[in-house]
Amino acid sequence: QVQLVESGGGLVQAGGSLRLSCAASGRTFGIYAMGWFRQAPGKEREFVAAISWIISSTYYEDSVKGRFTISRDNAKNTVYLQMNSLKPEDTAVYYCAATPYTSPVRGREQYNYWGQGTQVTVSS
Repeated sequence: QVQLVESGGGLVQAGGSLRLSCAASGRTFGIYAMGWFRQAPGKEREFVAAISWIISSTYYEDSVKGRFTISRDNAKNTVYLQMNSLKPEDTAVYYCAATPYTSPVRGREQYNYWGQGTQVTVSS
């Protein structure tokens, strides 16, 4: 079993920055990549970014490229999402997720474990 705990969400003005953290614990030896997803009211949960623990690669949704950066701290079993130049359309609940895939995949069905989510609100 894997447990994921997100933190770092909050309220920020447009153009501002936030850094989200996702700490993984439990039987993490079968987890080879981590991802961030987000879900706004009435919308499907959508892929944001992913990173592999194995092959040192990242993958981003087009809408966040150049603004968001995903990174990892292997010693802490923690993944981060640095969000810069935030826009109101970035407002959503952000979820971290874990997958046994070795590549940074984007499909919700490819992730086995999910955190509870953290709210990010970007005001105009």
